[in-house]
Amino acid sequence: MTVVLSGDGLTVEMVVRVARGSERVELDPGAVERMLETRALVERIVERGDVVYGLTTGVGARKKTRVAPEEIPAFNRALISNHLTGAGPDAPEEAVRAMMLRIANAFAKGTAGVRPQIAERIVTALNARERPRVRMLGSVGQADLPATADLAHSLFADTDLQAKEGLALLNQNAFSTGLAALAVADAERLLATMDVAGALDLEAFAANLTLLHPAIGQVRPYPGLVASLERIRSLLEGSYLWDPDAARNLQDPLTFRCLPQVHGAARDALDFTRRQLEIELNASQENPLILLDEDRIVSVANFDVLPLAAALDFLRISLAPTLTSAAERSLKLLQGHLSGLPDALAPRQGLAENSLGEFGVAIQGLTAEARLLAHPVSFELVTTTHAEGIEDRMTMAPLAARRLAEMVGLSEAVVAIELVIACQAIDLRGSEPPGAGTRRAYDATRKLVPFMGEGDPIPADLEPLRELIRAGGLTPPSP
Repeated sequence: MTVVLSGDGLTVEMVVRVARGSERVELDPGAVERMLETRALVERIVERGDVVYGLTTGVGARKKTRVAPEEIPAFNRALISNHLTGAGPDAPEEAVRAMMLRIANAFAKGTAGVRPQIAERIVTALNARERPRVRMLGSVGQADLPATADLAHSLFADTDLQAKEGLALLNQNAFSTGLAALAVADAERLLATMDVAGALDLEAFAANLTLLHPAIGQVRPYPGLVASLERIRSLLEGSYLWDPDAARNLQDPLTFRCLPQVHGAARDALDFTRRQLEIELNASQENPLILLDEDRIVSVANFDVLPLAAALDFLRISLAPTLTSAAERSLKLLQGHLSGLPDALAPRQGLAENSLGEFGVAIQGLTAEARLLAHPVSFELVTTTHAEGIEDRMTMAPLAARRLAEMVGLSEAVVAIELVIACQAIDLRGSEPPGAGTRRAYDATRKLVPFMGEGDPIPADLEPLRELIRAGGLTPPSP
């Protein structure tokens, strides 16, 4: 398959296919025509001598300084080199590829005023699997200037950049948006896997399935709640828990009983974030903005991506309760007086060994660290005299996206422990039959982590199980 860039219609799935699957990229022919039209306007403005920010003037505090036509190539080259202020480790290849795709799609939109060959150079680099060096840190989210400067420096070192092209390459939040696309895709897979782990917890605890009654969604019709109820019921189709006498309690602890509500809230937040993200994937993030119909270029602030940064904050906040609930369910399964099973899920009661008990400590530590990443960052405000006091706010969008990616990674480790504990409890409870979906997850887990019998060491490495989660190996099909 090929991803065709037109400036509209770029999706999260397309970003993942190109960033991780190296799918081929092309420019839509109509995009090339738009770029030629807007490029002609840029050249007319230079000829007329209009005062346009970043085109015939300097930028930031130098906006009052005129740039003569003959100085434009050198100005654009200096513009990039003066923003090479990135720090920290190099960004992963997939993040840089997602960034490149976002910039190429922005140029295809035709609002940046660059020549088609600028967009074509980025597309060529993507298809050739070039690996430009982009550093992770330094952007405050009002255009990812350090990151975009790194990319422009790597890809266009031998190119004479013309009027507006240097600024067009810099004035993008493509790094934030690309990181966010990959993190949101991972969060979607994570939440689907958490449904599976939660369903296994219900079987492991012998929970009361009135918590999944369809009437719950009918009287409280949040889309995420309705979807979570359907997904978990589908996973438990055929389970022994549907027998009238299967439940041990009239009402289970809240982290079991509220499973669809908590996951439903996260699912609604995730859907909202995806909608914001896909607007941003196809939006102009530039300043200044070309208005072809008005034959002019105007200063704007489309580099302020608060809608995306705030949505990423919201998503992390919504994911945190799913993690604390997962940890609490696992801890309760390890406690015999709550689970009705041997303490620490030992193969029999009364053993001196702690069996799976130490996983309780590990899951608490991982959950605490992940939960701390939920703190919002989009309201951070810088008070500064930099650039004559003009550059006085920030969205911290790169940090918002990076924290989501880190939170998902920690969550995968939490879910791996949750699965091991649930499967041990299911084996000890010995209740049959399991649900169709939970059986598949149980079998996949047991291929990597066997039952812990008397005298067996605790599983030393759950990384293969975490990799299975990350690869989508436990993600069920939509019901």
